Amino acid sequence: MKNNSAAKSIYIIGALFFVFGFVTWINSVLIPFLKQICELTDFQAYFVTFAFYISYFVMAVPSSWVLRKCGFVRGMSYGLLAMAVGSVLFIPAALDRSYALFLLGLFLQGTGLALLQTASNPYVTILGPIESAAQRISIMGVCNKIAGMTGIFLLSRFLFSDIESISDKIAELAGDDKIAELHLLAEKIILPYVAITVVLVLLALIIRFAAKLPEIDMESNSEEGGHDRGSLLDYPYFWLGAVSLFLYVGAEVVAIDTLPLYGESQGLAADVATKLGIYSLIATTVGYLIGIVLVPRYVPQRKAFIACLALALLFLCGALCTSGVASIVFVVLMSFAHSLMWPSLWPLAIENLGKYTSLASAILIMGIAGGAVMPMLYGAWADAIGDRHLPYLILVPGYLFMLFFALRGYKVGRTLKA
Repeated sequence: MKNNSAAKSIYIIGALFFVFGFVTWINSVLIPFLKQICELTDFQAYFVTFAFYISYFVMAVPSSWVLRKCGFVRGMSYGLLAMAVGSVLFIPAALDRSYALFLLGLFLQGTGLALLQTASNPYVTILGPIESAAQRISIMGVCNKIAGMTGIFLLSRFLFSDIESISDKIAELAGDDKIAELHLLAEKIILPYVAITVVLVLLALIIRFAAKLPEIDMESNSEEGGHDRGSLLDYPYFWLGAVSLFLYVGAEVVAIDTLPLYGESQGLAADVATKLGIYSLIATTVGYLIGIVLVPRYVPQRKAFIACLALALLFLCGALCTSGVASIVFVVLMSFAHSLMWPSLWPLAIENLGKYTSLASAILIMGIAGGAVMPMLYGAWADAIGDRHLPYLILVPGYLFMLFFALRGYKVGRTLKA
C-alpha cells in the first residue's frame, strides 16, 4: 500500500476508533444511571457491561464471515448501522423503563462494534511493519480514549447535573408517585441517544459512499520461512494470547466501569463519581502517548507489555491497601498501566499466522467478552460481602497469566523446525 493511501486509511480507522471509544466508555455512566431508574443491585447493574461485551463473543466469527463476503467498506458501514439500531432502542427502553430493552440495545451496539473491530484491528496491524504495530495501535487508542473522555463528560453532565436533588426527592416518594418520578428521570437519556443515532447513520453513509478505503489481503501476512500448519490449533502461542486478551479486557473494563459506584462507596458525591472514568481515560491516553514515542524505537513492545503488567500489580496493591481518595487514585493509575497492553498483546498473538490471520483476528475479538464476565464477577462478589473494595482482587490471576504470556507463553510453538 502506498504511503498516502496508508495515511488516509489510518485517518479513517482513527475516526472509527473515536466512535468505538465514545459508545464504549459511556457505559460507565449508564451503570449508575440505570441502577437508579431500574432499581437494581450492583450485580444486576453490571449486566450493562455483560450485554455490551458478550456480543463480541457471539458475533466476532460471524463478523469475519460478513467481512469476507462484503469487504471492509460495506462491512464497516453495516456495523455502524447496527450500532444505530441499538441506540434507537434506548427510546422505547426509556419510555417503558425497561431494563431488558436497554440491554438489547447495548447488545446490538456491541454487535456493530464487533464487526467494526474485527476489521479495524488487524487492518491497523498489517498497515505497516509488525515491529511498529504497537505504535499504530497506540495512536488508535488515543482516538478511542479521547472519545471516551468526551462521552463520559457530556453524558454525565446531562444525566447527573441535578441528580442529588432528584435522588433526594425520589427517596421521599413511594408507590405511583415514585414510579412517575423514575419515568421522568429515565426520559433524560432519550435526547443523547437520538443524537448518537444520527451521528452513527451519517458516519455509515460517509464510510459507504464517500471514503475510498482500500482493501487489504489479510492472508498475505504469511509466516516466515514459508512454513504452513494444519490448523490454527497448531499455534499454541496464539491461544495463550487469546486468553491473555480476554483477561486484559476484563481488567480494563473493571478498572473503569466500576469507578462510579466505587467512588460513591468511598464517599464521593454521585455527580463527581460518574466523572471518574475521565481521569482513567486520561491516564490511559498518557500511557498511549508515551508508547507512541518509546515503542518500538527505544523499548520493544514485549518489554513495554511486561513493564505495564508490573505497574498494574503495583497499583492494584496500592488500591487494596488504601481507602478513600488514595484508593481511587490507585484504581485510576491502573488504567495508565493498561495502556500498552492491547497494543503489545495483539501483535504478539497474531504474528506469523499466515492464512489463519482473519480467523485468529475474529477469535481475538471474541476475547473482548472478558469485559462482560469480569465486571459481573466483581459485582457478584461486591453484593455478596457488601463491599466494593476487596473484589478488585479478582484482577490478580489475570495479571499473572498475562505476565506468563509476556515472559514465556508468546514463544510456545512460535517456530517450526525446517
